[in-house]
Amino acid sequence: MDTQTHSKIGLLLRILRNPLVTIVVLYVSLYYVNFAGLAYMLMLAKGPVMPLLTGVMTTANLLLVYCAYAYFVERRPVSEFALPHMGRELGIGLLLGFGLMTICVLIAMAAGIYRLEGLDSVQNLLPTGVALALPFFEEMVFRGIVFRLVQQKYGSWVAFVISSLVFGAVHATNEGETFAGVAAIAFVYGPMLAAPFMLTRRLWMSIGLHGAWNYTMGKVYDIPISGTPGEGLFKATFEGPELLTGGSAGMEGSVIAFVVGITATVLMAILAVRSGNIVPSPSKRGITRPT
Repeated sequence: MDTQTHSKIGLLLRILRNPLVTIVVLYVSLYYVNFAGLAYMLMLAKGPVMPLLTGVMTTANLLLVYCAYAYFVERRPVSEFALPHMGRELGIGLLLGFGLMTICVLIAMAAGIYRLEGLDSVQNLLPTGVALALPFFEEMVFRGIVFRLVQQKYGSWVAFVISSLVFGAVHATNEGETFAGVAAIAFVYGPMLAAPFMLTRRLWMSIGLHGAWNYTMGKVYDIPISGTPGEGLFKATFEGPELLTGGSAGMEGSVIAFVVGITATVLMAILAVRSGNIVPSPSKRGITRPT
């Protein structure tokens, strides 16, 4: 390789390593992979098995693109997907997602606004390809990319806020989503999903929490997910004041889920502080940025 070619490659890599460029390039690349997988599921993958297999392949491609960029462009180890921690942290996240949503449903039942009317179909418990791929896609983008890069420059707390606001803003285009639902995603569920990443510096727990929260809400308790109707194991009615039901946004727009989500976030944030995994702001690191 001649010197001129080597210089051009070096310049390209420096451009691609710019945080803003990294966010844009990786987001577009991952969005394309996820969109292509979703399109195939909707148009070509028939029956209960093929969409799920498509979801597995979509997830594998998302991981390939993400890890390849980290290895070949950023030239860093992909510590956020460290395999030795996968089983334990993914399991904890899955249990948290199921447990927190179940607490919300139990509170709604006690308030008389969520009523079980019997079983629907056990087949509804079969996860969809979207349910598998979406938590990986969103956690890679909002925590693995946005949170991580903002944290490097401005510290954990700024990253915590910015990644959550971006997460909420993106969901504003969901059909059936309400202003309350978008605000809840930005100020409650974005932080709830960012806290595990801040605690562990890995994505497994956030992915498990994200996936199980959505799965339990829609596939078990038949509650709309971010404005999208659920189809769960149970037949149920969820009716009452919009403050408690969340309206068309479902449980995520309700004050019940707000309280549960905020409580979980605060507890995880306290653990993150105690673990010493909080990255301080540049001023507290003794770094002076040029004026």
